[in-house]
Amino acid sequence: MWFIAILHAIVDRLASWLHPDAHWGWTSCDRKTGNLQREQMPLGKKLKLLFLFNAATEWVDTTHAMRLYIHNKSVNKGRKEGKPASKDEIKSFVDYYSINMDDFEPSSMEEYHTFEEFFTRAHKSGSRPIHKQEDSTVAVVPADSRLVVYDSVAEAKKLWIKGNYFNITNLVMDTQLGSRYNDGAIASFRLSPQDYHRYHAPVTGSVKLFRSVPGDYYQVDAIALNSKVDILTRNRREYLVIETPEFGDVLFVAIGATNVGSVVIHEKFQKIGAEIRKGDEIGHFQFGGSSIVVVFEEGLVKFDDDLTRLSRRRIQVAVEVGMSLGQATKGRKASPISTSRSYAEVADQGF
Repeated sequence: MWFIAILHAIVDRLASWLHPDAHWGWTSCDRKTGNLQREQMPLGKKLKLLFLFNAATEWVDTTHAMRLYIHNKSVNKGRKEGKPASKDEIKSFVDYYSINMDDFEPSSMEEYHTFEEFFTRAHKSGSRPIHKQEDSTVAVVPADSRLVVYDSVAEAKKLWIKGNYFNITNLVMDTQLGSRYNDGAIASFRLSPQDYHRYHAPVTGSVKLFRSVPGDYYQVDAIALNSKVDILTRNRREYLVIETPEFGDVLFVAIGATNVGSVVIHEKFQKIGAEIRKGDEIGHFQFGGSSIVVVFEEGLVKFDDDLTRLSRRRIQVAVEVGMSLGQATKGRKASPISTSRSYAEVADQGF
C-alpha cells in the first residue's frame, strides 16, 4: 500500500506542474457537513488524465485521432459492462468507493445481474427528499454530483469551463436557441462513476423542446473541463427546454463522457407538452462519468449563496438529488425564510 501511496504522490506532483491551476482529486465541499474533501480517484485514472490532457495531446486532439480512440474505447466498454461476466466487478467497485448500498433498491449486490444494471441502480424511496417540492419558485439539484454555479456563461468560462469554443450555441447546436442563453446563469453538475446515475427535473413545467445530439465520449473530470479541449460541446448529449411560469425557459442538458454507453432522456419526456414535476426522474446515464448543465435565462434565478460563494473560489460542492439550487426572481415573492439551519451556514464552517 505504501508503494501505491508514493506513486500517487509522484503523479500528483507531476500533474500540478503540468496543470498549475488545477487540483488532482479536485477539492469539494460536502454540502451537508461543510467539510472539505478530495475526490477519490484511482491511480490509473490519474495517469490517464495526465496523458490525455496536456499541451501535446491537446494539439493531437486537433487531428481527431484522440477523439476517435476515446469514442471507440467508450463504446466497447459499454458493451462489456452489459454482459453477465461484468457482475464480478460490482463488489470491488462498491468497496473501493465505499458506496452505501442502503440508499438503493435493491440494496443487495447479488440482485444485480450485470455491472450496467448496478450502475443504473435506483434510489430507495425517501432517500433523497425533494426540497419544497410543492413550491415551483424553488429549483433543486437534479443529480448526486459535484456542482459549480455561475451567474453568467462568461464567468463560468473564466473560472471553470476553459474549452476554446464553449458557448451555449455550440452546446445545443442551434444559433437561435443558444442566443437566448448567452447571458444566462449556468449550473454545471459533474457525476463520477461511483455516483447515482439517474437524473431528475430541477424545476416544474412542461417540455417545450427535446433534441438528441451525436458526439464523442471525453472525460468530464475537473482537469478535463479546465483544459482547452471543448469537452461539453463535443460529447454525446440530449437536452430539454422546460417551459415554466417562474423561471422562463430552462435548458437542461445531459452530457455523456468516457465509458458512458448511452445518454437517455425517458421517452415520455421527449414529447412536446409533457408535464414535468420538480424531482421527477427524467433519464439516466450508463457506465462512466458524465455531466449535466442547467442554464437559466438572464435574471430569472438567484443561486443559493453557499453555492455561489464556493464556486467563485473554484471549489465544487458535493450535492444530492433534491437539495435546493436557487430561487426564481421573475417578479415572485421569495419563499418564507426557514428557521432551520441553512446549507450556507453549515458550509461556513472552516471558511
